[in-house]
Amino acid sequence: MKKIMVVNTSSTQFGESDKPTGLWLGELVHFYDYFNTDDYQIDLFNIKGGNTPIDPVSLNTFMLDRVTKKYYKDEHFMGLLKNSKSIDYANPSEYDVIYFTGGHGVMFDFPDNPRIHSAVNEVYNHGGIVAAVCHGIAALLNVKNESGRFFVDNKQITGFSNTEEVLANRKNNVPFMLENQLKKREANYSKSKIPFRPYVKVDNRLVTGQNPQSPKQVAQVVTKLLS
Repeated sequence: MKKIMVVNTSSTQFGESDKPTGLWLGELVHFYDYFNTDDYQIDLFNIKGGNTPIDPVSLNTFMLDRVTKKYYKDEHFMGLLKNSKSIDYANPSEYDVIYFTGGHGVMFDFPDNPRIHSAVNEVYNHGGIVAAVCHGIAALLNVKNESGRFFVDNKQITGFSNTEEVLANRKNNVPFMLENQLKKREANYSKSKIPFRPYVKVDNRLVTGQNPQSPKQVAQVVTKLLS
């Protein structure tokens, strides 16, 4: 049985503002659903432990597709999100895959978290797969390897684009623009020509998806790499 470690945000709002945010639910469930079989063990973590906040925008009528709605109405699954373990209690050496979900909340509690940094290096260095989608790629921004280089340096990568941030009307709420920061880290960033279309980049055992439309495609690539 392959083991997958999923990391979600614990941030409930945009920094010091009272504007709510959290996990973009679809970015979790479309990945989770793909592996929700007896062949995989999926463990959910967040930063602080306890409740995982969900971005209310990800629950509106236009965003709540059939799969997301199914999980949102599933009491057992939502119980897992409400009672998540903190990443502080994770043992990354046990996992074949680590997957970082998005939602704007991650921009506030992923980039500088030392547990995330060590987990990424642990999973990758023992031959596992590091995967992330949308803003979840912020988890990788400040990770450095044993030689002091940024993990994303010179890697083929994608993530939520500047254009998508503007179209989502969040440019003035975020602490940084993810596309710009990835380029500053000298990642080989690329994106879909058309915003909000599925887009995935693979670099060895690093798999990244651009936006909320991409988690299922990330899961499909991860499956191929695992086999």
